[in-house]
Amino acid sequence: MSGDAPTPLRFDFDAVIDRGGTHSEKYDLRQRLFGSDAVEPLWVADMDFAAPPAVQQALAARAGHPVYGYTVVPDSAAAALADWLARRHQWPVDPAHVRLVPGVVPTLYAAVAAFSHPGQGVIVQPPVYPPLFEAVRRQGRVLLENPLRETATGWAMDLDQLEALAAGGARLLLLCSPHNPVGRVWSVAELEQVLAIARRHGLTILADEIHADLVYAPRHGAAPDAPLHVPLARLATADDAVVTAVAPSKTFNIPGFGLAATVTADAALDRALQEVWSRLPVSVADPLALAAFEAAYRCGEPWLEACLSVLRANRDALFGALAEAADATDAESRPAAARSGHAAPRVAGRPPQASFLAWLDCRAAGLDDAALAAAWVRAGLGLSAGSRFGSGGSGHMRLNFAIPPRRMASVIERVRAFSRN
Repeated sequence: MSGDAPTPLRFDFDAVIDRGGTHSEKYDLRQRLFGSDAVEPLWVADMDFAAPPAVQQALAARAGHPVYGYTVVPDSAAAALADWLARRHQWPVDPAHVRLVPGVVPTLYAAVAAFSHPGQGVIVQPPVYPPLFEAVRRQGRVLLENPLRETATGWAMDLDQLEALAAGGARLLLLCSPHNPVGRVWSVAELEQVLAIARRHGLTILADEIHADLVYAPRHGAAPDAPLHVPLARLATADDAVVTAVAPSKTFNIPGFGLAATVTADAALDRALQEVWSRLPVSVADPLALAAFEAAYRCGEPWLEACLSVLRANRDALFGALAEAADATDAESRPAAARSGHAAPRVAGRPPQASFLAWLDCRAAGLDDAALAAAWVRAGLGLSAGSRFGSGGSGHMRLNFAIPPRRMASVIERVRAFSRN
């Protein structure tokens, strides 16, 4: 399945599927969150595409057996993930080092509990996925922020400050790789510097790599500087304290099953995590979730390649429209440029290198965060407020573009209108 990517025509990504009334968080909470059922919901991070046919078939086959009793986790599930990591990320993983866990977010909490004590510092890198903050604060740890820096070439880690926090006694870094919401794929050089800092100061790293499969760089013949995702653990030495969290949820649009996995070759780290899980009344032995997990990693690759083509087209159309709006704004403001400088577009941003989430810079609109979110709702779009993502998030909005292309065209027109008005 690792040969030429199949054409998107093999799968219908343009079908508009009615999700209303399915207890969908994305759709059935619109009235509560945005005050209207009419907004296009582009906030929570699931796709509006049907799951891979292989997953649907595996679920139908398992559901066809009329007994849904207590279930054991088959060895084949870990093997399927290990095969996937070797094939897609050139990361050879021993299946014995894979543990199935009840979701990546619960794993963030488990890692904080396992690798730090109350009162100790845990580092996050905002603006970042909100549960990373919550996993620290709700367990009595000290939240240490290592904010990303805005540079001329995009968002970057502040490695000097990261080292200072590690030297000051921080015990754990929650690393989002690729990063949600800014869409950065960290380079090998950046990741190696992070590992070196952790090595010098005894810092454990939980690498949340849930978006690792959704990278837009060419898979074959890529330039040396192309943003291909490299698992942090692939660069680590035997002495590095790294745990990786992965899941099929974002990759194959099956987040409702809440099944994920951790990967670590360090027996002590694995024991510490298992000790935390043993204290919690949780289980990963859901027969349907296990069927979906294995089918996705075994047979979902053609669907993913086709999906990435659609997502890339949606991304490029959106940011192409933003670039056109910026050019038009510059042209209109040129006569007055000598007097007052040219006007900034109301919406800007960089195309994400990974994920189906666009991080929109709306600071030029001159609105506070509440007014900004309300203005987008008036434009007919329900987005995630950037202020929820911590430092650096104010004035930004996150837009989920994993929707059928025919709907994306309408979204882009609404973004254009917002940017003009």
